[in-house]
Amino acid sequence: VPAAWQRPYLNIFKHFRVEEWKRSAKEGDVAALTDTRLKGTIYRIRGSNPASSYLQLPRAGTQSLGLTGRYLYLLFRPLPRKHFLVHLDVTTEDNQVVRISFSSLFKEFKSTATWLQFPFVCGAANEGTARRGATGAAPADVRWTCLVLDLPSILGLYLSRRYSHLRGAAPWACRAHCVRVPVLPGVTLPEARLADLSSRGVAPMPRELAFPVPKGEKWHDLYDYIRY
Repeated sequence: VPAAWQRPYLNIFKHFRVEEWKRSAKEGDVAALTDTRLKGTIYRIRGSNPASSYLQLPRAGTQSLGLTGRYLYLLFRPLPRKHFLVHLDVTTEDNQVVRISFSSLFKEFKSTATWLQFPFVCGAANEGTARRGATGAAPADVRWTCLVLDLPSILGLYLSRRYSHLRGAAPWACRAHCVRVPVLPGVTLPEARLADLSSRGVAPMPRELAFPVPKGEKWHDLYDYIRY
């Protein structure tokens, strides 16, 4: 059960004050920008390869974030025609550190006792230009994406281990949140109440996690929602 300060969800970048760089670290070309579409701060991470520029939480590898939320939400948009890589270090109940990685560089899934590597296929705004089923650099018109990771399920399914907490992250993502219950994009609070989502353990997307949707548009026509 998450500690009280982590309920019902936690904006990781905001809580750890990433912009002060006291509890986080950056390497290479990392810049905080105001995104007019999202109406908030994002972190642009770019470089000659994914390993040369990154943002890391916490600052020291010997420290731990100690986040116990079941779901991790990454809101991001890969740079067009570039590769990306994200590492998540999680700790199991028997105190084993396991690295979970997602990247467009990976051609196939690989696993060891301490490392899970997932290939990631970037979606395009125009589905006609997307190379569905093929890994590789992001397309020119790559979409903003909400990637949802069910951390206990991932560890249980692939390694038969029980999840304890999120230890650290080295993401390219613009925002990251730890969440206690799954949330649905494109669903308003009145719609959630009408459908009685709370009785099923599901909630509408909180404002801090939500991508903006112009009037007359539909969320799923503008963004990708991927859940592991």
